[in-house]
Amino acid sequence: MQLDLIVSAKKIITLDDTRPEATRMGVIGERIVGFDEELDDCTAAREEDFGDAVLVPGFIDAHCHTTWWGLGLTAIQLDQARGLDDLYERIRAEVARLDAAGAAPDAWVHGTGFNQKHHGGEFPDIKVLDELTGDRPLYLRHTSGHAAITNTATLRLVGALEDGFENPTGGTIVRDDTGAPTGLVEEAAQSLIQSLLLPYSTEEIAAALDAATERYAAEGITSFCEAGIGGGWIGHSPIEASGYALARRTGRLHARATLMPAIDSLSELSANSADFRGEGEGLGVSLGVPTGFGDDWVHFGHIKAFMDGSLLGGTAAVTESFCLHNHGGDNKGYLLNSPEKFRADVRAAYRAGWPIALHAIGDAAIDLALDLIEECQTEYGDNGAKNRVEHFGVSRPDQVERAGRLGIVATPQASFTIPLGDQEMKMVGPDREGWLYRTKSLLDAGVVVAGSSDLPVAINNVRVALQSLVDRTTEAGQLMGPDEAVDAETALRTYTVGSAIGTGQLANKGTLTRGKLADFVALSDSPLTASRIDELDVIATFIGGTASYDSRD
Repeated sequence: MQLDLIVSAKKIITLDDTRPEATRMGVIGERIVGFDEELDDCTAAREEDFGDAVLVPGFIDAHCHTTWWGLGLTAIQLDQARGLDDLYERIRAEVARLDAAGAAPDAWVHGTGFNQKHHGGEFPDIKVLDELTGDRPLYLRHTSGHAAITNTATLRLVGALEDGFENPTGGTIVRDDTGAPTGLVEEAAQSLIQSLLLPYSTEEIAAALDAATERYAAEGITSFCEAGIGGGWIGHSPIEASGYALARRTGRLHARATLMPAIDSLSELSANSADFRGEGEGLGVSLGVPTGFGDDWVHFGHIKAFMDGSLLGGTAAVTESFCLHNHGGDNKGYLLNSPEKFRADVRAAYRAGWPIALHAIGDAAIDLALDLIEECQTEYGDNGAKNRVEHFGVSRPDQVERAGRLGIVATPQASFTIPLGDQEMKMVGPDREGWLYRTKSLLDAGVVVAGSSDLPVAINNVRVALQSLVDRTTEAGQLMGPDEAVDAETALRTYTVGSAIGTGQLANKGTLTRGKLADFVALSDSPLTASRIDELDVIATFIGGTASYDSRD
């Protein structure tokens, strides 16, 4: 029999219990057709011999922000600044570059990746920012994505300096004791700034996806889940999905994409009284486009809704006050809308057939997310994919048990452990350190854990994330909830099997199994036996039997 491709390596780790290991794998089209002895009488148009390398299923990043990251690759990289003087100098240099290039006086100064930990916990002084930028608008994104820093010129453009200005629901223009803006803009208030920038064109989105996913391929990522498109402060265009279609059509998408429409992007739809679980109306995408619509490269997944904010910004909704935060007094963060509004919108989307993915970092937000999931599952049944809680950041033991009982998927970020873990532990204090971004207790309770980076909040080097799942060690060498550590195989399964389940794609991805897509990564050694997973090299990444990255070239 003539195959399209036969791949061989020292070891192929399939994660399929019926055939855990192999040394040869056959491919026809984009799919696996057999292993080892099943290929004895076969020839192939192409052969790939990886020698001493070890093959594993392609990595799936179950929660990231690809367009955001791709667009930010040309911005000031604020994560590299150390100390406010260094940050100010980088802004000064960017303004000088714009001036020298003859940019229009209203051309934006963009920066991304700000983290106060690199500046002694301090935020930039708006007076200094004003001196540096003048009348140019300024948009500096916090590494969490849940806050931004801007200048007076921009605040004037959005009306924040006018008498009678009111903060938008779910967000705040932070002010000092005199009522003057500090330049810090939290949560949904960022949409005021973004309204001056949006929408990006489909060509800009496709170009950003090209730059981003080319880098994904070099990390062994074959699929990803874009956690919010089309609406709210997370979206880039009301037709953002068209940017993905354009990238795919023009050869600029280098990993398979599952798209989560932001709940803000949905429209009220009316149909036959028998539709929408017999209620005749709900929230959905125009024409009734359903979850799963698309193909193996670009398709719709869950609906994304933000319950609360971020841990680093002190805007995650918790039941006990943060120990360290950016606001004075007793701070328990906040929900980004009323529980009643969340309930109405989430139920309407679920009624329209969408599985739900609810961003909930603080335990108060997790309570609400679990309430809504339980209500929807009890009243309306199954929507074809497990419902998700994004991040599950600060979770009490009773919530872990309840999540297991409800059969949800959780996407805690092991990638946060090194760069953000020390800050997070200070935020919650020693009594809650063990509640942070759990893994083992969730798995023990029956929760599916999907591996994810939340890029650009943290890097998407999967090997580093796998090592963090195993050792839970922060940048300062602290152990963040050591009881939540797992073994290497369990870690690998989160970024493969767990993420495939979390995106509703286990039938096609997650293991190397006959009939599934031939998406795999060649590593320099086995992640199951290596002394340090984060020291392994990505030799090559293949999607559907075709290389998206190959270091051998």
